[in-house]
Order: sequence, then C-alpha cells, then structure tokens
Amino acid sequence: MGLALRNEIRPLQAPTPTQTLSPRLQRAVQLLQMSSLDFAALVRQKLGDNPFLESEDDSDPATATPETPDGDDGTAPQVKASNEAWDSGPIGGTDDRELWINDGGSPLRPTGDGDATAMDLTASATTLAMHLHGQLNVMALTPRDLTLARAVVESLDDDGYLRTPLEEIAGLVPCAPPAAPAEMLVALRLVQSLEPVGVAARGVGECLLLQVRQMEDGPCRALAERIVGEHLQALAARDVPGLAATLREPLRRVEAVVDRIRHLDPRPGWRVGDSRVDYIVPDVIVRRQRGQWSVQLNPAVVPRVRLNQVYAELYQRHRSRSSGALGEQLQDARWTLRNVEQRFSTILDVAQAIVRRQRHFLEFGPMAMKPLVLREIAEEVGVHESTVSRVTNNKHMATPLGVFELKYFFSRPMVSAAGNACSGTAIRGLIGDIIQAENPARPLSDADITRQLTAQGLVVARRTVTKYRQLLRIEPVDKRRRHG
Repeated sequence: MGLALRNEIRPLQAPTPTQTLSPRLQRAVQLLQMSSLDFAALVRQKLGDNPFLESEDDSDPATATPETPDGDDGTAPQVKASNEAWDSGPIGGTDDRELWINDGGSPLRPTGDGDATAMDLTASATTLAMHLHGQLNVMALTPRDLTLARAVVESLDDDGYLRTPLEEIAGLVPCAPPAAPAEMLVALRLVQSLEPVGVAARGVGECLLLQVRQMEDGPCRALAERIVGEHLQALAARDVPGLAATLREPLRRVEAVVDRIRHLDPRPGWRVGDSRVDYIVPDVIVRRQRGQWSVQLNPAVVPRVRLNQVYAELYQRHRSRSSGALGEQLQDARWTLRNVEQRFSTILDVAQAIVRRQRHFLEFGPMAMKPLVLREIAEEVGVHESTVSRVTNNKHMATPLGVFELKYFFSRPMVSAAGNACSGTAIRGLIGDIIQAENPARPLSDADITRQLTAQGLVVARRTVTKYRQLLRIEPVDKRRRHG
C-alpha cells in the first residue's frame, strides 16, 4: 500500500524552460543568413527610411560626427582592428550609376543639362524578335511577305522554336486575301534563313538539320543529314555502333560525324537576348602575403553607414512624450549599426578559422582538402553551430584557386583502410583524376573506380562514387565510351 501510494504521489516537476527568441533577435538571425548583396540592399532601404542613419560617403564632416553602436569611442561602426580590410581601400561610391546597377532601379536624382543619368548609361537589351526584325528590315521584300515573316517571328518562343502551326498564324494575320499555306511556308523558310542558324525550327530534328546544312565538308554534311533526318532516336541514345551498322559506314567516321552534331546548338534562341550575367560578389578575399594566408573582408559588400550625430543630439535635447516614433527610429538605427558590426565580424572570424584549417587546399588544390564539420569552427570562433551554418550560407570566398561558397570547405570525414581521415572533396577530386586518365576506348565504370579507390586504401561505396561522379557532372560509362 505504501509503495503504491508512493507511485501515485510524485513530486511536481518544474516546467522545462524553453528557449524563445525575441522578435529583434529573430530578425538578427535572419539578417545573418542573408547574402551580403541582400543585406546591403536592406541597409540602403534603411538609409532612406531612417533619418538617424547616413552614409559616410555623403555626410559632411563639419556637421556630423561618427558614433559607434555603443557610442563610446567616436569611431565609425566598422569591424574593429582585428579586421584589417578597412585599410585596403574605400568602399564604392553611391553615385546614380552605382545605385542603379546595384539596386536595379533606385530613384534617380535630377541632373543638370548635359549630365548623364543611370538610365542613359544602361544599355537596352536586344530580344530575339528584335534581332530577327532587324534582319528582315534590310531585305528586299514586298509588304505582304514582310508582314507574314514578321508574324512568324512574333510566334517564336525563347528557345527560337516555332510551336504554333502555320495555319493558326495565317488566321491571325490581317491581310487580304488570306495567306495561303504555300505563302506561310515561304515566310517560314525566309525566317529560317536568318541568324542565328536553326531559328524558327518546328522541332529539334529540324533545328539540327538547319545547322547541319551549313557544314562546309560535303561528305560529312551528307552523312550528318542522314543521321539527323532518319535516325534521330539512335542519335539521342548515342548508339554509335548501331548507327554505323545501319548506315553501313565505318565506325570511326560515324563517331566523328556524331561528335560534330553534338556540338550544334539545340536552342538557337538563347544566343540572342538578355546577356546580363549575375556575378558572384565574394564576401571575403584570401591572399598570400609574405608566406602567410591573410583573410580580409571585401570592402565592396560592407555598408559604410553611421549615426547622424546632429539629428541624434537634437532629438535628445527636444524629445518629449509625443516623439515616441522618433525614439524608436533612433533605437532602430543603433541596432542596425550593431548588426552591421556583428555580422561582418562574425563572417571574418569564421572565414579566418576556415582558412587556418584548409590552408593545404589553398596551396595544393582539392586533393588536399581536410575533413571539416561546423562544430570545429563553432568551437574555435566561440559561437553556436547554427550560427556558423547561417554565416556560411550564401557567403563566398575569393581565393587564388577561384571563388567558393563557404559551405564548400565543409565535408564529413571518411576513414581510409589505414585509419587516416580524408574529406569527400578530396575523394571527388581523386575520382575526377581517375576518369580523366582513363582509356577513352575502355572507360571505367563506377564499380571499377570503386575498386581503384579500394586499392589505394579508400573504402568508398559504389553509390557514393556514383553520387560524386554526378556532382562532377561526368557522364556514365556508356556515354563516355569512344569507339576506335
């Protein structure tokens, strides 16, 4: 009875505390995960919305004094002395042109007569239709033929293909008498004669055939026309031996012609159009100086903002109960400056820790990459693993070997037969080297590569080899085989 009573009556347990983040801290976590370009855009927005923030490039030194987020030493809210990147040069200016390029559409300030604005400096994009219409305009065509050809051009998709039937296009052209099928076919052939070659095709086969007919080598062109026109499925399956047997041609000759066909462009419309390229802007830059690797923040991604001391002092002198909104803006401005400092200081600390552990990669390449997990960097920097994960997300490092996302330097350790640990990146590099050195006539299967790795003391599953080969964008064995 006593035992049963003791089982029934248990001491009340205190509720388990749960860790909750304040809205401001949640916002700081989100900002830390942003790319530097997105973060810079957000800071620019705050510069426009918050009167207590100003750009250091636009401020008047005689009327404004920089203040740190803590307001204790009168220096600008930059990453402090451990970060020597501030000595590497000024941050890019904030003139109209840079604002337009960086923001993609910032409001333009009025300019004087003869001054170029950002709009004047922005080149207009040429579309595929504009490119084709320009060629039609210089050709000696009757108004009717020009109208029909333009109707075909306007029906092309972004790939340059004509997906709409000619009969349907003819019904949409306002001309009298209505366009006959023969006239529409002439208009189609006219557009197909324009650049880029292969445009206005009604399928992949016709697109390739239009390009094959431009080959200068007559025998090669004739064989390519047969392959594309009569054996497109075998070409897509890369069945070179089957093609050679069907065509009764030497295997080597068929393989050479197939290689020529593979270099044709199945999407000719992509050659013309918006040529804008989204470039990666590195957050940190790694250089070798006096035999040591140094890490610096890229000044181009660090916003140079500070507190407008004049406005802050005026508010402190004249604040009242009715000025609560201004007080919130002042508090938000100081929080923004603290976030700028903390964000880039953390990015720099994490990047420096990565470089210290992966210096052999910088000196010898991917084969020298060491296994690295988030916990190691977190312990060295003194932050939580989740913070390192957010810092490495959408952040890039420029090195002499190229620009890499910070996550690239992390991989789980894989233990060799001798007990040594190696990274997945190093194994991927080794797989790439093995395939590059293989005999084209007898390429290695994933199982063969697995056996070679095992012979070198690296126990890797075949499915892992397949995954790494796919990450390297290397085709499987049957598509790498070259017949001789």
